[in-house]
Amino acid sequence: MKKVAVFPGSFDPFTKGHEDIVQRSLALFDEVIIAIGYNSKKNKRYFEVDKMVKYIESAFQGEDHVQVVVYNELTATIAKNYGAGYLVRGLRNTTDFEYENSISQINRFLNEGLETVFLITSPEFAPISSSIIREVHRYGGDVSSFLPYEL
Repeated sequence: MKKVAVFPGSFDPFTKGHEDIVQRSLALFDEVIIAIGYNSKKNKRYFEVDKMVKYIESAFQGEDHVQVVVYNELTATIAKNYGAGYLVRGLRNTTDFEYENSISQINRFLNEGLETVFLITSPEFAPISSSIIREVHRYGGDVSSFLPYEL
């Protein structure tokens, strides 16, 4: 049976840290679906969703086992819709774990058998966050070192 994983997030923007999690996930799963979701806690995206889809697709050009989708529903539902038995989440620190642990339990309740796999962020990417990159970009700083594509 094919092992399909969903890597959900707002990816505003998708960083080299995210790319690293996807690359490492490909060693564990037959297919990884990068699912760009709308975060109800965020009023507006900084980077347009359509552009982010194109950027992410360009970062994985030629990789047949990666798919990029956009969704506006529960993560547990999108996993079920794509036949995914796994969610992949990257953890930079213990704060991430506390947050992600609660979400993984709810997702499993909503989609019985859905397992969340936590991957510890590679050390070189641990200080990178989408919110920091947005701030640097907003004020004209060079963010190219943090992104796997050209803006």
